[in-house]
Amino acid sequence: MSAQQPLAYDAFVELATADPAVVGLVLKGSRAHDGMATPHSDHDLYVVLADDAATGLTRFAGHRTAGLDLVIVSLTEFRAAGMPGFERYALARARIVLDRLDGGIARILADKARLGADEAFRDAGGRLDAYANSLYRSVKNHRDGQALAARLDAADSMRFLLELLFALDRRPRPYNKYLEWELDRHPLPGWDTGVLLRAVDRVSTTGDVSLQRKLFARVEAAARAAGHGGVLDAWGEDLALMRPR
Repeated sequence: MSAQQPLAYDAFVELATADPAVVGLVLKGSRAHDGMATPHSDHDLYVVLADDAATGLTRFAGHRTAGLDLVIVSLTEFRAAGMPGFERYALARARIVLDRLDGGIARILADKARLGADEAFRDAGGRLDAYANSLYRSVKNHRDGQALAARLDAADSMRFLLELLFALDRRPRPYNKYLEWELDRHPLPGWDTGVLLRAVDRVSTTGDVSLQRKLFARVEAAARAAGHGGVLDAWGEDLALMRPR
């Protein structure tokens, strides 16, 4: 295609749908999240080919314009995409444009949207420890008069907190852009979405120590109930600095 006539999304979908080598088309990104697309949003499309299929569509591999980004993969590669990895959330909330596998593409996406029990437990334990570490550093820096360091550590802790809470619910954490969208439609069990988002916002911007400790009290209870008491107990006497006074 020339620069004057770039390949359009609808035209490519028509082309790919007519190709029997294509077993799936999956749209991700803003256009897969209702209400999130803007005039600047492109179409991010996975083109899933049958393993070992021969097709001329491979000439579009790496195609990237302001309107259309293509990722062309085999079915085996698609199963592995984001497992684990940054792409997992994007695919967990992707929209199916074509599924020639009698629901097989949908099942692959469903697997990406739900962490396995062992995977979720392992991830939650690691994120809990990282959250506690950043929280501890923030509170300690605040105590010692290191205001900037305290705020930076507080902001870091919110990243780990969100990763922990989603892991406890066996879900990949959404990208920041989709955090509010995700929680509005799929709240975290036991958490009021508005209260949580306001707390994350305030802690990230101000490093409010009192609020950090209140949040930790809720997180500690949830983590212990989920079997992660050992991670917390390893902090020993330092837990006192994190807990509400």
